[in-house]
Amino acid sequence: MLNPEKYNVIVIGAGPAGLLAAGKAAESGAKVLVIERMRQPGRKLLITGKGRCNITNMAPMSEFLSKVHPNGKFLKSAFSQFFSGDIIALLKEYGLETVIERGDRVFPVTNKASDVLNAILRWLNKYHVEFRYDSRVTGLIINEGKTSGVVIEENEKTYPVNSNAVIICTGGKSYPATGSTGDGYKLAQSAGHRIEALRQALVPLETEGDIAGKLQGLALKNVKAVLWVNGKKHSEDFGEMLFTHFGLSGPIILTLSRIAVDALRAGYPVEISLDLKPALDEQKLDARLIRDLNENGKKQLENAFKLWLPSSMIPIFFELLSLDPKKECSQVSSKERRKIMLLMKEMRFKISGCRSFKEAIVTAGGVSTSEVDSSTMESKLVKNLFFAGEVLDLDADTGGFNLQVAWSTGYVAGAAAGKIS
Repeated sequence: MLNPEKYNVIVIGAGPAGLLAAGKAAESGAKVLVIERMRQPGRKLLITGKGRCNITNMAPMSEFLSKVHPNGKFLKSAFSQFFSGDIIALLKEYGLETVIERGDRVFPVTNKASDVLNAILRWLNKYHVEFRYDSRVTGLIINEGKTSGVVIEENEKTYPVNSNAVIICTGGKSYPATGSTGDGYKLAQSAGHRIEALRQALVPLETEGDIAGKLQGLALKNVKAVLWVNGKKHSEDFGEMLFTHFGLSGPIILTLSRIAVDALRAGYPVEISLDLKPALDEQKLDARLIRDLNENGKKQLENAFKLWLPSSMIPIFFELLSLDPKKECSQVSSKERRKIMLLMKEMRFKISGCRSFKEAIVTAGGVSTSEVDSSTMESKLVKNLFFAGEVLDLDADTGGFNLQVAWSTGYVAGAAAGKIS
């Protein structure tokens, strides 16, 4: 059973935000209890960065804020209190070195997400944070506009646990197998908070037709993806992507997916075009095609294609362009050459939908930030109630930005809650 003494702070959820909130509150002298519905802490943290954990990003604050949606400015105060350098310093203090990689992304030098979790747990152990696993918070105790504890369900029994402050860090709805099942939204609503529409973000996209499926497993580097909404160019990204049996995935697709999902929800037609040769404009690419075709005049066209594209993509091009792969290079007309060039510069896919929350990296939507104090993460509706992490209506691009949002909001909420007596 739980310690019968009253706690200063109860943290709901042992993810990145919850762990930082618990650690900072305990460091401030508070008696802290973390309630986690899973059997261990940090389940989602362990799978971030494909198990390596992209801890944060070293981008300057102005750029960082621009990577957060829908209102990055909300985080200005939190980031000024605890930012990328601070989480790196904290991890180093508890035995973990980090390394900066391409794109200013920060990883543990060991390449193990478990080492990030263990460093944070060493911090929490130092300040005697208590954990309760396999337990679920089913309600908040609120009297006269002020929270004073939670109702916990454990072993088919329900009972109250008192505290001076409560911090909701339950995550979103993505990857529900890690414990993110949306409980925090219900708790927030019970306290009167507005929940902005929940939808998938950083999620693979499904495409019409069978072309992506035929390319399943093909990973491309240094390509440009352009998102088209209702026939108009909306945004673009450059980098890596992956074809899957259902459509498109990989970093640049995930980054564009948030806008794509919202556009689909609004009923707009959505397309993604791929520029397979972004380093060459149409004129330079055409010049290269002419040179290669001339140099291989007597060879079959499929041999020239091996100079231009990954092998698995070549049959697809012949199919889409209705070209004969056995045709001699010298027999390719200028019209056919132009069709080849244009498809390389703009290979289009109609987007039919997105994958479920089970495959979404983060959740867009959540507790409205207009009802939360940006300097403390305290509810503006209920005193001594705080929010941190993905449960808030904040989501960011890939590259370590989402984890930093969790670290910062958790730290700030823990610091403020830890002062309440």
